[in-house]
Amino acid sequence: MHIYKRKQIAERVKLDATALEAVEAGFAALGRGEVEMPPILSMNIAESNGEVDVKTAHIRGWPRFAIKISPGFFDNPKLGLPSLNGLMLLFSAKTGLVEAVLFDEGYLTDIRTALAGAIAAKHLARADAHSVAVIGAGLQAELQVAALRLVRDIHEVHVYARDHTKAEAYATHMRAHHGLPVTVHTSAASACAEADIVVTTTPAREPVLRWSDLPRGIHVTAMGSDNPHKNELDPTILASADLVVVDRLSQSQALGELRHVPALQREVFELGSLIAAGRSLRSSAEQISVCDLTGTGVQDTAIANYAARLLEGV
Repeated sequence: MHIYKRKQIAERVKLDATALEAVEAGFAALGRGEVEMPPILSMNIAESNGEVDVKTAHIRGWPRFAIKISPGFFDNPKLGLPSLNGLMLLFSAKTGLVEAVLFDEGYLTDIRTALAGAIAAKHLARADAHSVAVIGAGLQAELQVAALRLVRDIHEVHVYARDHTKAEAYATHMRAHHGLPVTVHTSAASACAEADIVVTTTPAREPVLRWSDLPRGIHVTAMGSDNPHKNELDPTILASADLVVVDRLSQSQALGELRHVPALQREVFELGSLIAAGRSLRSSAEQISVCDLTGTGVQDTAIANYAARLLEGV
């Protein structure tokens, strides 16, 4: 059994095209029905504004499966600590023996989450999309933009966050580290008005995005709602958008944005099924598309297998 620490993992696993291919392969396997994936085990720790999720999946034919333990404590930044932490345990799919402990402190979750956003945009956003609006100013707000650059020619960023100081700090960081022009906005509507893609990256309990905020042709990826008490999108968005996609229908209905519109009467697609079928839903530059990503165990097994191959030099 091997034990790998965050530094070792981060030196090998990058936000790049090969990592994106690995996570996309996991989505495609899910779409083909080749994945065993139980519901998420989730526990809230309300007095500390925290939660703990346990996710797992087995992809048929893959040598290993991962079990991820992921705590999220959202007051941690006030203590100078990261909001997310955790580790992944990698087991042999043949013997059930533990083969590796990836003590990544949430690094692989950050990477696979960003890549999932890029995969959603790859299959749903307009091909000529070049401008992105980010709602929120945390780590995912940075990584989502970096990952989007793997699939679209992004050369303009707009940001809105409730904390204007954090939004300004985000803009300064993105200009310095990613060489991108960033405009800080005073409202979500203002940021979205300038964008082809919008990504919500917040732990919000009430909607941060309204239907009236969205111009025609935009693609929306909602990343933050992965717990029943979270909600980033006004229900009208899901009811009115031309295309609605999720990573896992049952998860979105239980934990994600679909939970807040239980009477939604429309067809909702799963991202993995679209990828597996090579199907493109967008038929017009004017369509508004939405993808709700709650985070799936198959993403964790995919990125953990990929990380282990790199760490072992296979």
